[in-house]
Amino acid sequence: MFKQIRDDINSVFDRDPAARSALEVFFCYPGLHAVWFHRLAHRFWSNEFYFLGRLTSHLGRFLTGIEIHPGAKIGKRFFIDHGMGVVIGETAEIGDDVTLYHGVTLGGVTWDKVKRHPTLEDKVVIGSGAKVLGPFTVGKGAKIGSNSVVVKEVPPNATVVGIPGKIVMASEAAKEGRPDLEHGKLPDPAATAISCLFDQIKTLEQRYDALQKDHEELKKWAVSQGKQ
Repeated sequence: MFKQIRDDINSVFDRDPAARSALEVFFCYPGLHAVWFHRLAHRFWSNEFYFLGRLTSHLGRFLTGIEIHPGAKIGKRFFIDHGMGVVIGETAEIGDDVTLYHGVTLGGVTWDKVKRHPTLEDKVVIGSGAKVLGPFTVGKGAKIGSNSVVVKEVPPNATVVGIPGKIVMASEAAKEGRPDLEHGKLPDPAATAISCLFDQIKTLEQRYDALQKDHEELKKWAVSQGKQ
């Protein structure tokens, strides 16, 4: 247990440059507290003490602003940065070294009592405000941009942005070492499309100016020939 707590604290230093000391991380990081509450709640849930599991989960939600259902399965070194508004559903499964930012939802899309929440494989990073909805898998090392809405499977090491989420960077070899948290520098397909439209408009304006010039020259030639 103490090794797991130490790993949790070290994972914060790996992924948050604002962390100053182990004491600060231990007492002042609600994302860490939410994970610890969840581990206790999940133990109750796994042993069929469902009420105690939900009560512990509810207490963790009250103190941290992070709602994790006690039935969710979470791996090692899971890090929730800031955390307020994070919601993780009952059948969600999260691998090792996963990072979520505030406002992320791992939600379901059915009322049936089946697997209805996403599975996040190791080293996934999900930006603030993103919604991942449904019983599909987000592959190892994938990144999901802030405020994206993802409703389909994501391949390993791919990058997804937008509403609905689209793959904007194909799968690439995973990088070893610390997690890549540069989710603020992901491609913007909407901005790219707008830029292309501006380029097309500029080309059309140039063609219009050329046609207008040809028309004026033709008109002058007609006048010179006595034809109007």
